Amino acid sequence: MDKLTAMKTFVRVAESGSFSNVARELGTTQSAVSKQVAGLENALGARLLSRTTRALALTDAGQRYFEQARRLVAEVDEAESLLRNSEQQLSGWLRVAASVGYGRRVLMPLVQRFLSQHPGVRIDLNLNDGFIDLVKQGIDVAVRVGELADSSLLARRIGTAHRALMAHRSYLHGFARNKPLREPADLAAHNCIVYTELGTRNNWTFTAGSGATASVGTQVSLRVQGNLQTNSSEVIRAAVLEGMGICYSPDWLFAPELASGEVEVLLAGWPMQPLPVHLVSPPARRHAAKVQAFGAHIAKNLTSV
Repeated sequence: MDKLTAMKTFVRVAESGSFSNVARELGTTQSAVSKQVAGLENALGARLLSRTTRALALTDAGQRYFEQARRLVAEVDEAESLLRNSEQQLSGWLRVAASVGYGRRVLMPLVQRFLSQHPGVRIDLNLNDGFIDLVKQGIDVAVRVGELADSSLLARRIGTAHRALMAHRSYLHGFARNKPLREPADLAAHNCIVYTELGTRNNWTFTAGSGATASVGTQVSLRVQGNLQTNSSEVIRAAVLEGMGICYSPDWLFAPELASGEVEVLLAGWPMQPLPVHLVSPPARRHAAKVQAFGAHIAKNLTSV
């Protein structure tokens, strides 16, 4: 038994709480992962995990061993990463997370370029519009759009997401043709498509700009209504392109259609608060050469979106 490999496997099982999750990460079977942990327990002469059909938990001995093992594994990974970095050789898996729309429409071209520059690296790209626990999922680095909650994650701001009120021209020339939209209150007459992963959901806030019908700086918040809400940015995009209604979204979600005029920005005199874009990583991964190289690549090549 390779004790260091078994130790790394045990640490990931303890962090994720699942043999099957770790098996997927490692590209092996659940049985193989279980055998590695069992072998480590035999070598140590102590039970590290308490297994039931419903739960997986650390024993008292397992908890003590986990804290020491996690530090040791992090130090070994850091030493290996620093060596690879000094030799300019990056290799192995890099697990990256982002929201679906951002990952597909902004991150993918940068990922492709990074892989072409580092042929020894393989990227596991996890796209999910919901919250994911980076430690439990074994994520090395994530791109998060929006204000960050306080956490132990390490964050670096890399850009800004500009949002706007938008609709397809088929909606504007059809349903909305006789429903003028000059100020936020006019949205009451329109079908608004709500993104439920946004903390404010259907409570949309606008700030009067130079072209607004109110004094510059005036803020207006209102609850909009519509016949569709979703937790998927891609569903928002599809619904808008079908002419189903108005959305409140980052402009990168419709970059080609905005450029062609197929989708139009509404209430331009009432701009919306932009959102910060951060790279976040678990503390144990901050010195990993692949994480540092990927973060530098994204920060350098990402235009403000």
